[in-house]
Amino acid sequence: MDTARLATTLRTQTTRFAAAVTAADPTLVVPTCPDWRVRDLAAHVGQADRWAAGIVRTGVPAPIPDPADADPGDQAAWAKWLAEGAEELIDAVRTTGPDTAVWTLFGSLPAVFWLRRMVSDTTVHRIDASLAAGIVASIDDDLARDVVDEGLELLTAPTAADLLPALANLRGDGQTLAFVSPTAHPWHLTRTPDGVTRAHDRTDADVVVTASTPLLLSVITRRTPPTRATVTGDAALLDHWLAHTSF
Repeated sequence: MDTARLATTLRTQTTRFAAAVTAADPTLVVPTCPDWRVRDLAAHVGQADRWAAGIVRTGVPAPIPDPADADPGDQAAWAKWLAEGAEELIDAVRTTGPDTAVWTLFGSLPAVFWLRRMVSDTTVHRIDASLAAGIVASIDDDLARDVVDEGLELLTAPTAADLLPALANLRGDGQTLAFVSPTAHPWHLTRTPDGVTRAHDRTDADVVVTASTPLLLSVITRRTPPTRATVTGDAALLDHWLAHTSF
């Protein structure tokens, strides 16, 4: 997605995320993020937008914030607070310039990285919020594809295990996984001694997961059990992959 579309998508996903968190009991434990209650989930998204905006404006590192330190206010005001955070990030990217190099957790990258990152983060947490509220989160196919792309790009980055040590467990000696949708390119992953490599031109693998792109997104991010998809091959390899990844 280009910068303009990313901005539009962030606004849309933030609005839908806000609708879900305001429909749920703020004290309810989020089933797919059991360390957080609904209020923490709302605080995280609004806080992360503002944190990313600050990085884009300054171009320098900032400590990863704790949602417990954010105050989203009364639940009735969450939608406004969340929208303001999204606009702050959009404005920061526009003002700084989407191609301007800024600090990220993966090295110096264009500022638009943070816009895409928060589109993905908000979309996945919208699924969390919807599950907590007991409503269905309908994700467009092209958005689901980009969120999967972005997530797997980060998980297979050379420095990913430095940020999430559990990812070191995904190293292997050639085991392969493929996630296949009829409306997207396949995601083919190979576990090597140096880490995981990614390709888009193969569907043969030791384990193959086939589903719609939105369902693959939910499976890959562990928001939906893989039994909802079609799994062929070594299911234990898939279980091991999912046990050592997080979004």
